[in-house]
Amino acid sequence: LSPAKPSLTALKTMPAPVCRCRPLAMAVLLLIASLCHLGSCNGGAGGGRITRLPGQPEVNFGQYSGYVEVDGKGSRALFYYFVEAELDPATKPLVLWLNGGPGCSSLGVGAFSENGPFRPSGQALVRNEYSWNKEANVIYLETPAGVGFSYSADAAYYQGVNDNMTAMDNMVFMQRWLEKFPQYKGRELYISGESYAGHYIPQLAEVMVEFNKKDNIFNLKGLALGNPVLHFTTDFNSRAEYFWSHGLISDSTYRIFTSVCNYSRYVSEYYGGSLSPLCARVMNQVTRETSRFVDKYDVTLDVCLSSVLSQSMILSPHVCS
Repeated sequence: LSPAKPSLTALKTMPAPVCRCRPLAMAVLLLIASLCHLGSCNGGAGGGRITRLPGQPEVNFGQYSGYVEVDGKGSRALFYYFVEAELDPATKPLVLWLNGGPGCSSLGVGAFSENGPFRPSGQALVRNEYSWNKEANVIYLETPAGVGFSYSADAAYYQGVNDNMTAMDNMVFMQRWLEKFPQYKGRELYISGESYAGHYIPQLAEVMVEFNKKDNIFNLKGLALGNPVLHFTTDFNSRAEYFWSHGLISDSTYRIFTSVCNYSRYVSEYYGGSLSPLCARVMNQVTRETSRFVDKYDVTLDVCLSSVLSQSMILSPHVCS
C-alpha cells in the first residue's frame, strides 16, 4: 500500500509549499482555535462544539474543533475541525480529509477553500453548495504536527518527522477521536485527500489494517486520492501532457518538454542545486507559454477579467503555513 519514495523526510529541505487560500479563510481558521475562549464554543458529545463561526450563516448541522494528543506525553497534539452531515448524520459515513504539501492546512485549504461547508466572501462566510457534508460527516485534520494548529512541544520533532511517524500519529488521532465521539465507532470510514496525502492516505490505511488485526475498531471502507503524489517520476512527467492537451503549450514546446528535459529531471536538478542550462531554457519556454495568469491547479478557471491587473490579483496564490 505504501507509495514510492521520496518520503516526508526527503522533502523537508524543499521550499515551503504554496497552498491556495484566501485571506479571510486564514482569519476564520485563526478564530476557530480561540472560539472557546470567546464564548462561541461549548462542551458537546466530544467537547469543543462550535456554536457559530465569525460571519457564518445559520446552519442546522453540528461543528466541532479541538486537539487530540497523540504521543501519550501531552507534548504533541493534532488539531481538527469536524462538521456533521447536514441531514441524518447518524446514518451518514465518516470521512477523514487530509491536505498534502507537505505542510498545507486541511483547515485553511480543504475546509474553507475546497469541500467544506463554507467559503469566504468579502467579510462573511457563505454556504458551499458542493460541500461534502451534504453526504458525510467530515473531519479536517491538520497533520503532521507543525502544520496549521497542530504542534509538538519538542522542537526536535519537526526536524525528524517522517511518513511512518505521521501515519502512526494519524492512526492514534483517529483512535482517540473515536473515544471523544463514541457515536461514530463502527461507522463506515473513508480516508480522502489530495497532493502529498497520496502518501499519507495509503500509509494510514496500512497501519489501520494492521491495528484491526489486534483490535478491530476502524470500519475502513475506502480511500479517495485527488491529484495525489504517488510516484514522483510518473506524476511530474504528466505535466507536459496536461499542459499540451489543454492548449497551454505548443507542439514544439511539448516535444522538448518530453524529450530534451522532462519535469522529473528539472525537479531533480533544481532541488539538487544543479540546474543545467538546458533544463533552465526548457522551463523558461514552458513558463512563457503557460503565463503567470493561468492557475496551474485549475487551468479551466474563468480568466476573462476586466484587466490584467485584476486577473493577476485573483490568480496570485497566497502562501499558507
